[in-house]
Amino acid sequence: MMELKDKRILVVGLGKSGLASAIFLRKKGAQVTVSDLRSVEALAKELPALLDIGVMVEAGGHGLLTFRRQDWIVVSPGVPLDTLELVQARGFGTPVIGELELASRFLQGKILAITGSNGKTTTTALCGEIFRASGQATQVGGNIGVPVISLVPASTPESWNVLEVSSFQLETIVEFHPNIAVILNITPDHLDRHGTMQNYVAAKERIFENQTAKDFLVLNAEDTESQAMAAKTKAGVFWFSTRRPVRQGSFVYQDAVVWRVSEQAAAEPVLPLSEIPLKGEHNVENVLAAVCSAKLAGISNDVIRKAVGAFRAVEHRLEFVARLGGVEFYNDSKATNVDATMKAIGAFPGGIHLILGGKDKNSDYTLLAPLLKERVRAVYTIGAAAEKIESQITGTVDVIRCQTLERAVDQAASEAKSGEIVLLAPACSSFDQFENYEHRGQCFKQYVLARQGVDAWQNVSA
Repeated sequence: MMELKDKRILVVGLGKSGLASAIFLRKKGAQVTVSDLRSVEALAKELPALLDIGVMVEAGGHGLLTFRRQDWIVVSPGVPLDTLELVQARGFGTPVIGELELASRFLQGKILAITGSNGKTTTTALCGEIFRASGQATQVGGNIGVPVISLVPASTPESWNVLEVSSFQLETIVEFHPNIAVILNITPDHLDRHGTMQNYVAAKERIFENQTAKDFLVLNAEDTESQAMAAKTKAGVFWFSTRRPVRQGSFVYQDAVVWRVSEQAAAEPVLPLSEIPLKGEHNVENVLAAVCSAKLAGISNDVIRKAVGAFRAVEHRLEFVARLGGVEFYNDSKATNVDATMKAIGAFPGGIHLILGGKDKNSDYTLLAPLLKERVRAVYTIGAAAEKIESQITGTVDVIRCQTLERAVDQAASEAKSGEIVLLAPACSSFDQFENYEHRGQCFKQYVLARQGVDAWQNVSA
């Protein structure tokens, strides 16, 4: 554990993890300062809790002297590491870590860490349900919404900590060491932050850099980066695949999810595919990864089968919202990159009215063209990326610029016919018009349900 008492520690960025880190550090006796680019007015909700416990607050910008007078700097995931003040602080020898690394120094119990370009939240939530169903003390947190540092007080040596971890969080680890690490897939994402695909992959690979031969790494046998990763790790490698048997791990065989503990062992059935309640082949992959993780943790097939069967889609991930006039509305606001949008489109046979747009992440939208031609009736663009999207998908389907999400919902609802789908799967981040993807998804649901009134909430479970 780090010695924190009387240490001068700066927390950069006051998102969820930054706020939780500052409070944790202060309670441990550190002299804590927080620095955020936002104004005092914008931080009005966060400031009272910090000032009441003696945390110093720098708002409206970063001061170079603030960064030079610290023993440690804890940076929030949303703050780029090439920020000038952080670069200079590292140049002076000040250690810079993230909230994930800070929490890992104090977190008790075992860690299951899950990353990937898509599917992290669904797989993390599903693993949490399976582990809890097994009777083991289980906490779920990380990029899924609960800061890892918030899990520390309740953790015990017997706990399982199931964590969703992002490339932004992994950039700043030093000793973070999961007992089981899962990399679901790697496709282009966050290139506006990482710069190159090589840098993005390198950030994801850090999830296993501190693992040993006693640990496990779960990889997607159909992902192009996985073979290279398997050659780099010291951990025992297990695989999952929807398309073929694997040497050891989980795969689909004769319409069932099966598990094989080693190349010499026989495959054992875990559950029929028909009992997976989630739409899309990508969610079968998520279930396979969860099954692999659960078996490595010693959980029985019966427990896994029951937990998977009872699981429901996580909010904002292909979430059914309502059926209005025979048209079904689905919220996949978490589809913040092109690959996620392709998976969302692929979950439906056709008749899709697709809402695209938001803040561009240096993405290539031409990759959507084959699926747009095959399954999409029309595209409704919103946000800052609208013009780029339109230029890259021109000639594939009808494109209607709507600017705002509310107009897109209204336009798509008026165009869609009974039996068709209105799908929010924007392929972009949300930060041009919304606080985050959750806010965007909530607004989408509000706009949809407003078309029928408050009684439409009853359709959510229809």
